[in-house]
Amino acid sequence: MATLIDPVSAKELRQELRAWLESNWDPNASLIEWRTKLTESGWGMPTWPSQWFGKDLPQALNPIVEEEFARINAVTVARTGIRLLAAATILEHGNDDQKSRYLPRILTGEDTWCQLFSEPGSGSDLAGAITRADFDGTHWIVNGQKVWTTSAHHADHGLLLARTNWDAPKHDGLSYFVIDMHQPGVSVHPLKQMNGHASFNQVFFTDAVVAPENQVDRIGNGWKVAMTTLMHERRSADALRTVHRDHDLTGRIYDEERDETATVMEPYKWYPQRAGRVDLVFERASETGKIDDVVVRQAIAELMIKARTAEWTARRARAAQQQGRPQGPEGSLGKLAASHVARQASKVHTMISGSDSMLEGEDGPLAGLIAEILVSVPATSIAGGTDEIQRNIIAERVLGMPKEPRMDTGPFRDVTKNPGPATS
Repeated sequence: MATLIDPVSAKELRQELRAWLESNWDPNASLIEWRTKLTESGWGMPTWPSQWFGKDLPQALNPIVEEEFARINAVTVARTGIRLLAAATILEHGNDDQKSRYLPRILTGEDTWCQLFSEPGSGSDLAGAITRADFDGTHWIVNGQKVWTTSAHHADHGLLLARTNWDAPKHDGLSYFVIDMHQPGVSVHPLKQMNGHASFNQVFFTDAVVAPENQVDRIGNGWKVAMTTLMHERRSADALRTVHRDHDLTGRIYDEERDETATVMEPYKWYPQRAGRVDLVFERASETGKIDDVVVRQAIAELMIKARTAEWTARRARAAQQQGRPQGPEGSLGKLAASHVARQASKVHTMISGSDSMLEGEDGPLAGLIAEILVSVPATSIAGGTDEIQRNIIAERVLGMPKEPRMDTGPFRDVTKNPGPATS
């Protein structure tokens, strides 16, 4: 049931925020200066608790805040990249010191974050992680390897899932940490992709150090904390987009925001291609004359049905968030729907462009963009939880089907491990 908005409360909120913006908004201020004001006032993340840089605003009233910011082209707090996943996780599971230390710098954009979950032998099975954190009496010492880490080359801090207990079942032996990415024990190496980009990295830890105060939640509760991070990742996946502003807007704050966006969003510039670029289908079909082909028209119709269904599913997820409801099946359903749309879009682009769709560079359709779509789309079925994982989640939590038998209820050291990549 939708949350009813009190018209009086909505009007008062709009008047209060409008007055505050009129008194404080200055496009010639520095980006950090402005975002610091937003953070301290609570208007940057108004749905957060007032104790932690928010205003206790109901989610249903948040669109009013967004409208008022958009009305005058006011810049918001930093929301791109892994920042808000880190913020949401720390807000729910961090202690008071961690919230005070990390949340403001996340919102101002002074700190950049990355997510250190997947490993070479445990990508889809995150609970199979073997990166270890051993306590030496004063600090946690981390050794191991993570892979497919977006923005690790830019990150100041990492959200680390590591094994702290080898004698517990695999889900129970994991703990969650914030790790300094600039220390000597951390080595970041880019991974070159088939589409020509290098947005992912592999990260090696060699006696890297984590102070006890950077342990998030209790030892052994890392899996639960990681699920919070992943919940917000799937819920916000459809909202990952570059900040678009008119280029004719002038002022120091707009210039600095554009520079920031170019840096932070650089790893994500191929994400529209991995989603299939449904927006190009009609234009391409018209340009090539394929719009008159009955078979192509049918494929386009099927694609548009799937795309619209996925859009509605994403809206359900956003509505649940706005109304403060706990995470439901929308995240997994939306992730799976997005994969189906991307694959169908790839098929349609191939039908439209034919064999030319594989040509790269200036020789290919749209200067190689169609080829980039074709090699990028498979990532949608893998990243953020494979299609198979999403089907299992839906089967168990939506359809009520029996869970798969667990074979890992004993000590993790007894579980058969993936041997990992061969070494010479």
